[in-house]
Amino acid sequence: MSKDLMVIMAYSDNQYSGSGISQCTVQINPASYKHDHTVNYNNSLAQGAPGTTLKFKGVAPEKVSFDIYFDATGAVSSGASLSSLLSTPVAVSDQIETFKNVCFTYNGDIHEPNYLIISWGTLVFKCKLTSLNISYTLFKDDGTPLRAKISVSFEEAIDADLIAKEANNQSPDLTHLIEVKDGDTLPLICYRIYGDSSYYLEVAAYNDMIDFRDIKPGTKLYLPPIK
Repeated sequence: MSKDLMVIMAYSDNQYSGSGISQCTVQINPASYKHDHTVNYNNSLAQGAPGTTLKFKGVAPEKVSFDIYFDATGAVSSGASLSSLLSTPVAVSDQIETFKNVCFTYNGDIHEPNYLIISWGTLVFKCKLTSLNISYTLFKDDGTPLRAKISVSFEEAIDADLIAKEANNQSPDLTHLIEVKDGDTLPLICYRIYGDSSYYLEVAAYNDMIDFRDIKPGTKLYLPPIK
């Protein structure tokens, strides 16, 4: 059963390397989730102009949001084994604390909350938590919570190299990060990006290259915007 539940794995950087530093598995899968995609444009309107032309500004990080529930009534098991069904339910406060330790709590080693990968079905989302709201909905006579709903939002968080790779921009007015392939020369790379091989000296200087004639396959180079 647990393998079908949503899992949130924590990492210490946006390379998401290794097996992660901690994780939590939701008790009850979300009934639904919202996946937002936003394209930003500059649309300033000059005084007296009859209209405006949208100019592409950039694609904002994707966002995912959903509600999850924590239950300590015993009506919902925390695992598939018989022992888990017969054991005393974990307190709602402890379940929430586990979730917060993975997703929300400040990590002193990286000086910020953890990076996260949310995995559930076809959803695999690299992100960071941006908001968390807790609603307590059922209580014992003494006020101890027995059930809670957590509304959470996450924002995409990937490293600059992956952004550049996914964008695959081919415009000379943008900074490019490229990986040198076998047979590449700096003038050839400049011609491919800028349409002019003569920029190789500027690119060499930008990357602090001592010998631009000796660039090995696999080397990563930044190509700055041209004026």
